[in-house]
Amino acid sequence: MRVRLDDPSLIRLGRLKKRAEFLAVAGTRRKWAQPGVIVQLRRWDQAGTDAEATAGCDLRVGYTASRKVGNSVARNRARRRLRAAAAEVLGRRAAPGLDLVLIARGETITRPFADLVADLDRALQKLGAVRPAAEAGGAAA
Repeated sequence: MRVRLDDPSLIRLGRLKKRAEFLAVAGTRRKWAQPGVIVQLRRWDQAGTDAEATAGCDLRVGYTASRKVGNSVARNRARRRLRAAAAEVLGRRAAPGLDLVLIARGETITRPFADLVADLDRALQKLGAVRPAAEAGGAAA
């Protein structure tokens, strides 16, 4: 499915880049594990969210892969696959006002892409981070 970048129902994605931002998301201890990805969540209304960092975006995402995933080539591939899955799901399904960290697992590299996208969507649903279908432009999966 191709996503139109000028679609008003899509939300703008920002990036988590600093270690402190990743640790803040992990510190909330809200996560959901799927076979292809682990999703950690933090709402912006929680204390410590930097207003300057969140300016210009509706949602921020960080990607990580540890050495458990494999060598540097495997980790980079896992992060690329997570970015592609996030582009497929987050813009149309995720609720705004969140920081998300997507953690690659060993199976992230070999899992079929459709299953990886389904894992991410299911994790968002379990964490309560999905926009209502009417607000998302009727784009329910």
